[in-house]
Amino acid sequence: MAGIIAAHPRVALASRGDAFTTLARSIVGQQISVKAAQAVWGRFAACCGELAPQAVLRRRATTLRACGLSDRKVEYIRDLAGHFVSGRVDPAKFANQSDEEIIAELVDIRGIGRWTAEMFLIFNLLRPNVLPLDDLGLVKAVSLNYFDGASMQSREGRAQIIALAAVWEPWRSVATWYLWRSLDPVPVEY
Repeated sequence: MAGIIAAHPRVALASRGDAFTTLARSIVGQQISVKAAQAVWGRFAACCGELAPQAVLRRRATTLRACGLSDRKVEYIRDLAGHFVSGRVDPAKFANQSDEEIIAELVDIRGIGRWTAEMFLIFNLLRPNVLPLDDLGLVKAVSLNYFDGASMQSREGRAQIIALAAVWEPWRSVATWYLWRSLDPVPVEY
């Protein structure tokens, strides 16, 4: 880990956007290229004017689809907005909630799974001790940097990653971020 950190000076993890915007952007970007996601996001942001849950709910589904969103993604983004408007998701409470409590709250929203919730914890809330075991980049980086490229996709491989990551606590998010840098020096922002 020390070698990876030394090889990537002057880069740091930074929070981006508010909770709703970060989660909406993650839904827009699911299963499409980065370039396509940026184009759809640009049209979506322009359509809504302000990136607020109420603004999204005021838009018709057909208007949102015209931005390039699939029917399913329109459904997901409207469900996300509904969770924020109703208070079922309240970012003001996040500071007093554990990572697992926030994950449970977020995966209740259609279109948001554990991986997305963990990326939210890392990139929006800057939670220091998240270990996203379902992240293919993390698994690949651990394999290459610690296990000579051996496959880590099995249950045993997952257990090895958990055991290795115990030494990174309480900074597993930081370790994960640097392991991602070992694969791609340009930080991804969510």
